[in-house]
Amino acid sequence: MTASTLHVPEKPALSRYPRLAAAILPVLLTSVLGGMATGPNIEGWYAGLTKPSFNPPNWAFPVAWTILYSLIAFSAWRLLGAMPRTGPTREGWRLAVIAFAVQLALNAAWTPTFFAAHALGAAVIVAAAMFVMILWTIRLTWRFDRLAAGVLVPYAAWVGFATILTTAIWRLN
Repeated sequence: MTASTLHVPEKPALSRYPRLAAAILPVLLTSVLGGMATGPNIEGWYAGLTKPSFNPPNWAFPVAWTILYSLIAFSAWRLLGAMPRTGPTREGWRLAVIAFAVQLALNAAWTPTFFAAHALGAAVIVAAAMFVMILWTIRLTWRFDRLAAGVLVPYAAWVGFATILTTAIWRLN
């Protein structure tokens, strides 16, 4: 589909505050769930794991995730504002929103899988699936809002790195 045939609404289908809530609340919930699973396990279990030489220092993770969660919420806000009101592109938009939700659900599942369940092999699978879903979300979102898609690229890069890191930790332990 070319840019000239893509219908872009003149104003978002959702008003400002519902769209803001729909973008922020799921990301915030994902972040809180991650923090609840991570916090109790950093000093004990995680500290005792053998880690590869490229493992970042512990302080880097909350810094990176604060930035990434902000970008994820911004992307969701933009994508939700790009909903075509009618036409065949509306189904493509719905698929982009579903992909977005699935990658965020995988994000929410990774931390409890790794930190709370200590299931390193399962965490590798979740991380790899999340990486694939983020890439697919970027591809689908690009048709509707290139900025929304573009701000997910650092997230994809970090999750790609995290997948490699999780695999290395799993193999070392």
